[in-house]
Amino acid sequence: MPGDTLNINNKAKAQNTYDAIVVGSGISGGWAAKELCEKGLKVLMLERGANITHPNYPTATKDPWEFPHHLHLSEDDKKKQFVQSRHWSFREDNKHFYINDHENIYDETKRFDWIRGDIVGGRSLLWSRACYRWSDLDFEANLRDAIAIDWPIRYKDIAPWYDYAESFIGVSANKDGIKHLPDGNFQPAFPMNAVEKYFKEKIESKYNDRKVIIGRTANLTKPVQGRGQCQARDLCHRGCPFGAYFSTNASTMPAAYATNNLTVRPHSLVNKVLYDEQKQKAIGVEILDMQTNQTVEFYAKIIFINASTVATTFILLNSTSNRFPNGLGNGSDQVGRNLMDHHKGLSATATIDGFEDSYYYGRRPTPLYVPRFRNVNKKDAQFLRGYNFGLSASRTRNGGDAEIGAALKDALSEPAGWQINMYSFGECLPYEDNRITLNNNKKDKWNRSILTIDCEFKDNEKAMHEDMGIVAKEMLDAAGFKNINISNKISFPGNANHEMGTARMGRNAKTSVLNSFNQMHEVKNVFITDGSCMVSGSCVNPSLTYMALTARACDYAVKEMKKMNI
Repeated sequence: MPGDTLNINNKAKAQNTYDAIVVGSGISGGWAAKELCEKGLKVLMLERGANITHPNYPTATKDPWEFPHHLHLSEDDKKKQFVQSRHWSFREDNKHFYINDHENIYDETKRFDWIRGDIVGGRSLLWSRACYRWSDLDFEANLRDAIAIDWPIRYKDIAPWYDYAESFIGVSANKDGIKHLPDGNFQPAFPMNAVEKYFKEKIESKYNDRKVIIGRTANLTKPVQGRGQCQARDLCHRGCPFGAYFSTNASTMPAAYATNNLTVRPHSLVNKVLYDEQKQKAIGVEILDMQTNQTVEFYAKIIFINASTVATTFILLNSTSNRFPNGLGNGSDQVGRNLMDHHKGLSATATIDGFEDSYYYGRRPTPLYVPRFRNVNKKDAQFLRGYNFGLSASRTRNGGDAEIGAALKDALSEPAGWQINMYSFGECLPYEDNRITLNNNKKDKWNRSILTIDCEFKDNEKAMHEDMGIVAKEMLDAAGFKNINISNKISFPGNANHEMGTARMGRNAKTSVLNSFNQMHEVKNVFITDGSCMVSGSCVNPSLTYMALTARACDYAVKEMKKMNI
C-alpha cells in the first residue's frame, strides 16, 4: 500500500542521514572527519576505494625476494595501470594501492598524469610527507604580481591552525629562522650525514641568499599516542605498521573512531551533490555502490568535499540543477579553471672525493632542503615566483670490476665513494585556460560522463625550469663536487601530485567559488578543503596547508551550524 511504501522510504532515509558527510578519505578528508567527529557530529566518510585498516598493510614487512619481479613492474602492470606507472612511486610492492586506469578513463587534451590512490586513506598512504608552512610571500603573491585574484587570507589567519596540525601529526625538523619559511612545532630533526653537512657549510658560506636545512617531515622521531618512532626503513610507500608517518589510517581515522561518531563506507563512488531548489542548500550526495552497481543517497546538514582536486571538480561539474546548470556553486564559471601543479624533472648528480671514513645509519625518510631564494626580497630572475631544491648524499657500492662469486660478494660489502643527488620543485602560475571540463559525450565503465583535462606548463614555468638546471650546476661547482651531470626535462602537469586550484577561495562570488573559510559562496553548507581551494601554487609542498585549512574550516562550520546560519 502507498502508506507502507512511504514508511519504508522514511525509515531508509533516516538510516542514511548524518550530521555531516565527508567525501574522500585522503589527507584533508581524514582531517575533516576527525575534526567534525571530535566536535560531536555524526559523520559519514565516503571513499571510492577498498578498505585497508592500520596496521594491516599487505606488503609492509615483505623482503624483496618475496615479490615475483623483485620490485620491478611487469609489462602487464604497465599496461593495466598505464597512467599510474608514469609516476616513480608506483611499484610492485604498492601497486595494489593505485587505481585501475582502464576502468577510470579521462581525456588528456594535453598530457596530464592523474595519479590516484584507490584505498581508504587515499594518497595519505603514498605522499612524501614534506611539511612546510606557507608564508605571506605565498599568500600575497597574486596581489603583488597582479595575477588572477588575491588570497582572502594571510599567514596570521592560518598560523594557529598550522600549530594545531603540527602538534597532532608530529613533524620532525629544526627551527631554521627563515622568514618566508616559518618555523613550527617540531619534534627533533633527523641528522645530516658528513657530506651533507659539508655541502651546507660550503653553500651557506658562498651564498648570502641560500640556506640548506634538513627536510621537515611528518615522520616521528619520538612516539606519540598510538604511533611509534620511525625506523628509517624507507618503506613508507607500502604503509607503515608502526604508524611512524602521518596517514589517515594511522592518525586521523583512529582519532575519529575514538569518538564513536564515525562511519566509513568504502566502495562508494560519489556521483553528485544533491541540491534542494526550495531550501537553496545541499541536502546530501548520491553515490554508486561499486560492489552492487546500485545508486544510494545519503543526507546531511553539511558536506565536506575532499575527493582531491580533479575528482572534486568532477563532482561539482556533475552536480547540475536548475539553479546551477553548469555545476554546483559555479555561478562564477571558475569551477575547473586555474588548474595548477608543481613542475619538476631536474636530476643533478655529482661525486666528491674524501669522507671515506664516514657513513650513516638507516634510510632517512627526508632529504635536505634549499628553500626558495629567487624573487624573495626583490625580483632577481626572468620569471615570476620561485623554486626549491631537495638533495641527499649517500655512498655507492663497490663491486663493478669484481668477478662473480666470493670476490664480488666481498666487494659489495664495502662502500665506494660519495654521491649527491639534487631535484627541484617550481611554482606554476594560475591560468584560466588550464582547466577541467565534463565530456558528456563519452562515458566510463559506470556510464558516467568523463573528464577532459587541458593543462600545460607555460613560458614562465619553462624559464624557471631552465634556471633550476643552471643554478644546480653552479651550486655543485661552488661546493667542490665533481663529475656533475644535469638532466633537466620538465615534467608533465599532475606528475608532482600537487594538483590544485579548480575551486579557488576568494572574496568575491563573481570570481571565486569559496570564501575565506572554504565555504561555497553560493551553497553555504558545502565546504571544500582539498587542493581545489588554492588560489596560487607556491613552490612549497601544500599538504600541511590543506590540513590547517581543513581544521579551520571545520571549526567555522560547526560554529555556524550552532548559530543556525547553515
